[in-house]
Amino acid sequence: MSDTNDQNRDKKVLTLGGRPTLGLGGANKPKQAAPAQPAAGGGAGASGTVRQSFSHGRGKEVAVEVKRKKTFEKGAVPGVADGGAAARRAAEGAAGGRGPQPRGNGPRQLSDAERETRLRVLRNAAEEAEERAIQEAAEAEARAIAEAEAAVVAEAAARARAEAIARAEADAAARASEPLDEDTVRRRELEELRAIQDAEKAAAAEAERRRKEAEDARKAEAASRTETSRSRHAAPATSDDDRSARPASNRPANTTQEQPAARPPLGVTPRPGDFEDEDGPRRAKVAGGPGKAPAKVPAAPVKAKVDDKRRGGKMTISQALSDEEGRRGRSMAAAKRARERERLRQFGRQETQKVTRDVIIPEVITVGDLANRMAERGADVVKSLMRMGVMATITQTIDADTAELVVQELGHRPVRVAESDVEIGVMGNEDVAEDLVSRPPVVTVMGHVDHGKTSLLDALRKTDVAGREAGGITQHIGAYQVQLKSGSKITFIDTPGHAAFTEMRARGANVTDVVVLVVAADDGVMPQTIEAIRHAKAAGVPIIVAINKCDLPSAKPDRVRQELLQHELVVEGMGGDVLDVEVSAKAGINLDKLEEAILLQAEILELKANPRRTADGVVVEAKLDKGRGPVATVLVKRGTVKVGDIVVAGSEWGRVRALVNDRGINVPDAPPAMPVEVLGLGGVPLAGEEMVVVDSESRAREITEYRARKKREAESAKSGRGSLEQMFKQIQAGEAKELPIVIKGDVQGSVEAISGALEKLTAEHTEVKVRVLTSGVGAITESDITLANASKGLVVGFNVRANPQARDMAKRDGVEIRYYSIIYNIIDDVKQMLTGMLSPTLREKFLGNAHILQVFNITKVGKVAGCRVSEGIVKRGAKVRLLRDNVVIHEGTLKTLKRMKDEVREVREGFECGMAFENYDDIREGDTIEAFEMEEIARAL
Repeated sequence: MSDTNDQNRDKKVLTLGGRPTLGLGGANKPKQAAPAQPAAGGGAGASGTVRQSFSHGRGKEVAVEVKRKKTFEKGAVPGVADGGAAARRAAEGAAGGRGPQPRGNGPRQLSDAERETRLRVLRNAAEEAEERAIQEAAEAEARAIAEAEAAVVAEAAARARAEAIARAEADAAARASEPLDEDTVRRRELEELRAIQDAEKAAAAEAERRRKEAEDARKAEAASRTETSRSRHAAPATSDDDRSARPASNRPANTTQEQPAARPPLGVTPRPGDFEDEDGPRRAKVAGGPGKAPAKVPAAPVKAKVDDKRRGGKMTISQALSDEEGRRGRSMAAAKRARERERLRQFGRQETQKVTRDVIIPEVITVGDLANRMAERGADVVKSLMRMGVMATITQTIDADTAELVVQELGHRPVRVAESDVEIGVMGNEDVAEDLVSRPPVVTVMGHVDHGKTSLLDALRKTDVAGREAGGITQHIGAYQVQLKSGSKITFIDTPGHAAFTEMRARGANVTDVVVLVVAADDGVMPQTIEAIRHAKAAGVPIIVAINKCDLPSAKPDRVRQELLQHELVVEGMGGDVLDVEVSAKAGINLDKLEEAILLQAEILELKANPRRTADGVVVEAKLDKGRGPVATVLVKRGTVKVGDIVVAGSEWGRVRALVNDRGINVPDAPPAMPVEVLGLGGVPLAGEEMVVVDSESRAREITEYRARKKREAESAKSGRGSLEQMFKQIQAGEAKELPIVIKGDVQGSVEAISGALEKLTAEHTEVKVRVLTSGVGAITESDITLANASKGLVVGFNVRANPQARDMAKRDGVEIRYYSIIYNIIDDVKQMLTGMLSPTLREKFLGNAHILQVFNITKVGKVAGCRVSEGIVKRGAKVRLLRDNVVIHEGTLKTLKRMKDEVREVREGFECGMAFENYDDIREGDTIEAFEMEEIARAL
């Protein structure tokens, strides 16, 4: 049994992949090598014997055959590696009619079909190489033509732009002498810019058209070449041999005679022509063994598909030699887009068109925001701006005009808006006549200070407001509502009579329906009376004259009526249309007649309002209450204000927490013409601002933010202009002295009046002025002290006090705080401070004249004039002038004054003396010396 195994091992033939041994050590080395024999399949090989070791010390000599692996160099085709010699030998063999002559393991002869197949492959490869060279030459020529066309088009575009710019410059030079306004110049610049852009667009369109024509021509030529190549490569099927040589992919699917092997068996060497393209089956010629003819499986090679080479597995020789080797095909996304476009085209649908949008353009907008609103790429917007000559990045801002041009150029519709559009519709629509109902009249009481305005209101309301005012004068504006015995209501607005409260009186006249002008019968028409008449006429409201203090013995009502004639107020008793009533607030005389006159005037005016609409009103006064926060006294004009409404007052907004009437009672709502205190605002609004009810907090926030921003811009612009004007004034009149002041008051109207009065003190002076650092409502705080300390200023508190922390800080930093309750005292004290800051006026005072009789030259002293005082007196150290022939030739100081040999303080008229000048010796006999001195005179505002 072992002998049989040994014999089988002796007959075993092993094929190794290039390794000469099978075991370890020297036993596995070949003892002798047989001459090299050609390997099957056309390759060169070598054979020999090796010693193989087994277990238990057994071994055996084994015959070994080593086969070399067939390799191909790049660009070489099997059978043509030697310049086509093998191909020629194969062709000659085929012509001689020699068939395959298998000889053991030697070279196998090719059949006629195989030779024809290989020759066809060679011809196809040569034709493909020729087509590839022709195509590359055509592409190079097309690229050169396209580059030349692009250069020509670019030159044409540059020439068109240069011509357009030259025309624009010529037109500008021609119109340079014409007087044009700014709008016309701007419009012409835009027209010139559009002309240049149109020329550039035309040149770019022409270039694009030429490029597309060239591209279409190249595509058509490539398509024709492809079709010609396909027709040339198609093999005619005329014989059985040709049919047998066709690829298996062209045969019917139900053929069963020749089924291709799934994979070649072990030991089979593939040869050229064994593979078809990737869409057909793979075929191999199996070598049967020594002395056996190979099986014939003819297959014609077909050109591989280039597009599938990335996903086709192993590459064929035709694919490796194709002209597309190394090039990357289209991506899957590109192929998917192409299929989608083809599908849309087949269904008759057009590709998505560009959407034209309405682009909202504010006054200022960033480039990125503009691109987002147009749904355009930011780079396209930046390029458009660069074509217009505007160099801006994606984060920079551009004006509305430039943004509008960009939107139009990119094919959208611009819609211009402004920031002030947030206030559109805030005040609501006009009321319909059917919704209007009668409302109480609003009456403003105006007149000169101390003429009895507040006392008259106290008599009507049965209150004592005048007794609570500091100094016995009204310094706050008040709003009250009086209900008469008949049930009618009248709303009164009390205004101060001091000259500083001009703006309060103006506000009262603007919100009123009727003005009651109070004139004292014993005092007559005064300056603030005249001012009140002017405010009433400017507001266009009727006037009722109330002649007060008629119970006094010195009262002269007729004189008051006559004085009113000078201001175009003619009372009914003198043939005019102005109602007048003689009253007495203290005695309560004719108060009912005054009420009747007010109701009569209101009935004539037919005062009506709509209480069921969105409410609005005006802020009469505002203050900061310690326990309640910001409080605004509001006079409702239209609608009804309710608790919980969201209101906007100037640059402040809030939700109404409570409504308090003039008698301190909480009310749920406030109808038209009713004054109430509104609690719940975020800050103290300015007096005179409109208050409206809005529908949401977001709307209120937008409006207040816009108003606050505009307010800051106005203040900064005002301070900037003031600084520039101040600089020029300081250059002309020297550096101005300032008195910095921080003003804090109890109500907004008083603070406004104090600030205006102090600024008016130095309105006509350039040497000194008052600079209000800040003004506000509420107690004096640490921030006020810090600001005053930084500017070395003064803190003024009107009816307010500093908190303990502010007092300690002021004491530590040395900041002066002054408290006042009467506006007169503030104005007087500040006026005295400014007067002390004024530099005194210098005035020359004449002393006397002295006549020079003789001039003495004294050693180490110089020239001394012997004089006689002819007029007045001469003092030592006085200022002197030297006159020669009544012409001043020197002005200086008297150095010495002697009488006899002694220094004296003064020399009177008729006495002789000696005098010498400081640093001056040119004195002669007959000259006159005039003595004078300068005195300072204090100035006042």
